[in-house]
Amino acid sequence: MKHRFSEIEPKWQKKWEEAKLFNADNNSKKPKFYSLIEFPYPSGAGMHVGHIKAYSGLEVVSRKRRMQGYNVLFPIGFDAFGLPTENYAVKTNTHPRIVTDTNIEKFTSQLKKVGFSFDWSRVVDTTDENYYKWTQWIFLKMFEKGLVFRDTALVNYCPHCKVVLSNEDSQGGKCDICKSDVVQKSKAVWYLRITEYADKLLMGLDEVDYPLNIRQQQENWIGKSTGAFADFKIKDTDEKLRIYTTRCDTLFGVTFMVIAPENPIIDKLSDRVGNMDAIEAYRAECAKKTEFERTQLVKDKTGVKIDGIEAINPVTNEAIPVYISDYVMMGYGTGAIMAVPAHDQRDYEFAKKFGIDIRQVIKGGDIEKEAYTGDGEMINSDFLNGYTNKKDSINRMLEHLKAEGIGEKGVQYKMKDWAFNRQRYWGEPIPLIHCPECGIVAVPFEELPLKLPVMDKYEPGVGGESPLAKCDEFVNCTCPKCGGKAKRETDTMPQWAGSSWYFLRYCDPFNNEEFASKESLNYWLPVDWYNGGMEHVTRHLIYSRFWYKFLYDLGLVPVSEPYAKRSAQGLILGSDGEKMSKSKGNVVDPNNVVDAFGADVLRIYVLFMGNYGDAAPWSDEGVKGARRFLERFAALDENLTNNISPAVEKALHKTIKKVSEDIESMKYNTAIASMMSLVNEISANGGIDKEGLKIFSKLLCPFAPHISEEMWNICGGEGFCSEAEWPAFDPEKIKDDTIEIPVQVCGKLKAVVTVPAESSEEIVLEAAMKEEKVLSSVEGKTVIKKIYVKNKLFNIVVK
Repeated sequence: MKHRFSEIEPKWQKKWEEAKLFNADNNSKKPKFYSLIEFPYPSGAGMHVGHIKAYSGLEVVSRKRRMQGYNVLFPIGFDAFGLPTENYAVKTNTHPRIVTDTNIEKFTSQLKKVGFSFDWSRVVDTTDENYYKWTQWIFLKMFEKGLVFRDTALVNYCPHCKVVLSNEDSQGGKCDICKSDVVQKSKAVWYLRITEYADKLLMGLDEVDYPLNIRQQQENWIGKSTGAFADFKIKDTDEKLRIYTTRCDTLFGVTFMVIAPENPIIDKLSDRVGNMDAIEAYRAECAKKTEFERTQLVKDKTGVKIDGIEAINPVTNEAIPVYISDYVMMGYGTGAIMAVPAHDQRDYEFAKKFGIDIRQVIKGGDIEKEAYTGDGEMINSDFLNGYTNKKDSINRMLEHLKAEGIGEKGVQYKMKDWAFNRQRYWGEPIPLIHCPECGIVAVPFEELPLKLPVMDKYEPGVGGESPLAKCDEFVNCTCPKCGGKAKRETDTMPQWAGSSWYFLRYCDPFNNEEFASKESLNYWLPVDWYNGGMEHVTRHLIYSRFWYKFLYDLGLVPVSEPYAKRSAQGLILGSDGEKMSKSKGNVVDPNNVVDAFGADVLRIYVLFMGNYGDAAPWSDEGVKGARRFLERFAALDENLTNNISPAVEKALHKTIKKVSEDIESMKYNTAIASMMSLVNEISANGGIDKEGLKIFSKLLCPFAPHISEEMWNICGGEGFCSEAEWPAFDPEKIKDDTIEIPVQVCGKLKAVVTVPAESSEEIVLEAAMKEEKVLSSVEGKTVIKKIYVKNKLFNIVVK
């Protein structure tokens, strides 16, 4: 046949849809398989080739599982709330609802055009009221259990987007949405106590199959450390500063303290401070800096000594100066640190600049030049002197702190509680009410969803006020507790809210009584395989595991971890090797590839271009190579034989084994390469028979389903190729008649001989002794022993 993709592909897509071929069944008696991809944010730009690669990995696995007899749930939906849509809506004066619906329609058309085997009967949209009703419901359950709280804090604020950002959304001091610089701003913020689940999130990693790099990123983001808390009294007061340290053994080397400029102790003791004007001026400078700028290691050390306040070192009882500096943050640790300049480079540089004493307590290095950060014998440390083991010296100091009542062992986490509100319109309304009599009150569950009001003007307010604050009909309400006048919360949830539980809704997407029935959750969970981008493993993946574990603690989900397995795809780079971007002009539109070459060619190419987990540059020549392969496959029916040759049959069974194994290990490129080699083998041996071609079609089907269905049909296959039984290889038919065996002399390779498979030691020796290099290596020497590993290696030991 000819590869007429413009005819073949729409034809089979229509047949699949009419047959509801990819719809999962909640009541099937087949074994289940739940494969999940990160649902897309439906931007106005439509899909890019990165989406194709991201979805193609588990598309192949899902199609193979169906052919292996599984009841497969491979769903799709849209994560549609968020700033990009709202910014576009403001710019074009089009309501976000219209923008979202248009974009979803465009994405749906594109996804179907590529032939993905999604279950389109279960589509979810996070902006649908019937969906976000349950997002609000879960939030209120968290509120009910004390996991939601409000606090005034310095937050990451994007002046361009006019929105508060979490640490995860402002990495590197840049807004994750618009890439503008983030500033610090004091605001009332809603938080979720994700830190309450830090240990559970860490321990859960032992229950799942995550690649090492994903596990490490989660562990590093949570950042659990074991150390000690110690109390430094403020001289001549009843106040104290509590610090956390992982090196309490160095307390004898503490010669000063540094506290955050925002630390409330300063204002509390302001009448003792002799330089408040300098303190306030420095505070004002710090307020202009982002958290990222303040915590950089490589920068000029700045600070102000607080005149009138000294701390007492709890183990030496010496009075030490207290400074404020921008690198100490109230949101990290206790807002105060002890400084050991002899053994910490940042403290060392600070001490040198401000002329502070440097006291060495660990032997080693040259502290006249730099801090010594290695291990060694404890010195100048009273009862620790002579200790040479860090663990022992830390344990001895912990004993002392506890005995003296000046500190204790403790644990800290790098991860902070999740800033959970945004001052924007296009998001889930936070279902809380501010009552002057009752305080913060939850919207009753039976009144959910709290609907987002339809507004003509949704630009953010001056100073970051939410657009909802301008809608009196929404704001003014009655307190559900006392019946008095009250006001609704006007901030909305972050975009991450809807994506924190979407995989649960897929199990039962139209349930109006609960987020999903117990029966459906028990059947489908956990997700068997989840694939997504590496950029989401420290945000979405942690957030969704947190929400899920909360629901598990309520007894609402059946297993402790939501995702049994997680994998990640690499980026598709531009042909110039750079990350694709409109400004660089290197973006590839998948629609153009489908129009010119067909969906099957696109699917083959994105999986053949390199290792699935690695970044790889786009190549137009590579696309053409994928087309040539499919054209050669399409032509195989033109030279059918009555019987399959032994050479082709062996190649076919080897390919079955290779493709089957490579799919499971996500080695899609080598699976495709083996099918390309099979085409070559068929061509070199005069063709293939009809049954052999049907098997080949089944192997190719997960990768290029349209052309495979067509070939299956031409060869007289029954039903859909997509539902045909996955082929199995015959171990006897993949055995080679002859094999190559390396021959060594005293462990050094001298030759490689070709002998019949399963040859005896005598036959291999006979072949080896015909090789000139082997003969010259043993000539005139005594053979001590011969080592033969059957079919693998032959080694002659001589003396």
